[in-house]
Amino acid sequence: MTESGIPTGPIDREPLVYPAPGSFPSSERKAAILRETFRAAGVELGAYDERIAAWLAETADWSTFAVITSWVRRATQP
Repeated sequence: MTESGIPTGPIDREPLVYPAPGSFPSSERKAAILRETFRAAGVELGAYDERIAAWLAETADWSTFAVITSWVRRATQP
């Protein structure tokens, strides 16, 4: 798991853990995590990409967000 709480390997059960026990990140924090994940993966975003990324950060629960973000991270690992 990354310092942001994103799983780094295959996920077998719902990721309910976030580094700050008892709380989950705000949509602003999730957007920052997602931007950093895309940057690290070398993903260039267009305006519509940005719009959908913001939507995901605002609407997805933590578990869904963590799984999708984990896919991006793991897709770029050797």
